[in-house]
Amino acid sequence: MGLLVGVLVGLTGVGGAALLTPILVLIGINPSVAVATDLFYNSITKLFGSIQHIRQKTIDMQLVKYLAIGSVPSALTAIMLLHFYEPLHQHQESVIKHALGIVLVLVAVATIVKQFYDRLGSNRWQDKPISEKKLLTIGIGCVLGFVVGMTSIGSGSLFALAMIYLYRMSSATLVGTDILHAFLLVSAAGAVHAFFGNIDYMLAFNLLIGSIPGVLAGSSLSAKVPAKPLRTAMAFIILISGIKLI
Repeated sequence: MGLLVGVLVGLTGVGGAALLTPILVLIGINPSVAVATDLFYNSITKLFGSIQHIRQKTIDMQLVKYLAIGSVPSALTAIMLLHFYEPLHQHQESVIKHALGIVLVLVAVATIVKQFYDRLGSNRWQDKPISEKKLLTIGIGCVLGFVVGMTSIGSGSLFALAMIYLYRMSSATLVGTDILHAFLLVSAAGAVHAFFGNIDYMLAFNLLIGSIPGVLAGSSLSAKVPAKPLRTAMAFIILISGIKLI
């Protein structure tokens, strides 16, 4: 599974969580364990990407800061609610499973929209300085951070779509900013899950053993394989998985 997901991520750039978490749930892994393990797995993979982008100086640190101010507390709130708010805790597995399905549908739609975004042109939000969008940025962090805390999905794809639409930056800076923010978010959420004992470390390391060479292989093949049709096909697979979980 790790190898397959790694190759697909390397080929298309579509988020690993959107592929991996539903597979784990559909093959019978407890939804809480699947979400927690994926957050831990994601944290390790995002760490290496973050280091590389910090070296390249392709990160908008101010944007990372505003997003994290909203997203990190919001993700932790989602996890705490699942554990300590009794009506949610009693139906925790069902809540996570249905939330996963809904978010997967959103991720699939976001992935498809990104394929055609170049044709939509710029908008007035992109031209405003980030200082004028501080509260909006923190608000986006809050909403999407809650989603990530509940499902482990969207730390890359949903935030990337928001950044594409609202902020004007180069592709390299977009990717770097997205990866560093995602690292901070999934690491914080993963740490709380670790405290509650939800992470299957052996499963995570087995997935990493497959996915690291998979990402390298997929990245090297990406120049030879047309990414857009493959990305769109994967979006429809993710959409079907989401509908199945709902």
